[in-house]
Amino acid sequence: MKWFLSLALSFVFLFGVELNTASEKELSQLKGIGATKAKEIVAYRQAHGCFKSLDELLQVKGIGEKTLEKNRANLSLGECKK
Repeated sequence: MKWFLSLALSFVFLFGVELNTASEKELSQLKGIGATKAKEIVAYRQAHGCFKSLDELLQVKGIGEKTLEKNRANLSLGECKK
């Protein structure tokens, strides 16, 4: 199990996470984002539609500037699937 977590983290840092398509599990691999914050991100996306910028992530409950900056290099918007 430990190797799987290590592999998942490696994937995130090599390929990044697409904010508009990522699952809760994928989002929870980001720095400072656990299961609860990942769930909030997905709920925000469902309620407001696709993220138009990475900075919009700051509108999600529990996400602040520090968390965004820790992850900015590993995030992209990706394709918007409505």
